[in-house]
Amino acid sequence: MPKVKTHKGLLKRIRITKTGKVRYNKAGYKHLRSAKSPDRLRRLRGGGYMESADTKRMSKLLFRRLRGASQPRSSIRRNPSPQERAEMRAKAKEAAASA
Repeated sequence: MPKVKTHKGLLKRIRITKTGKVRYNKAGYKHLRSAKSPDRLRRLRGGGYMESADTKRMSKLLFRRLRGASQPRSSIRRNPSPQERAEMRAKAKEAAASA
């Protein structure tokens, strides 16, 4: 079976914060600046945080859970701990036995 590899081109274009948000640089800042107004250049300089719909696509390329600017930290589904897994199995057995 082939190895699972992260998309290196995407990794070079984004930064992932400690909370899982995705920061990126806005397009159009470096090229042909003289035609753009100073207000527009200031807006472009700031960069931005990716929205939730886009981070879903990025997480598939990076094989890692990410979150967007509009997505709360609690919305990321995390894997259960071994204790939580054992409790879930016990509940499932009780439900199967009673049914």
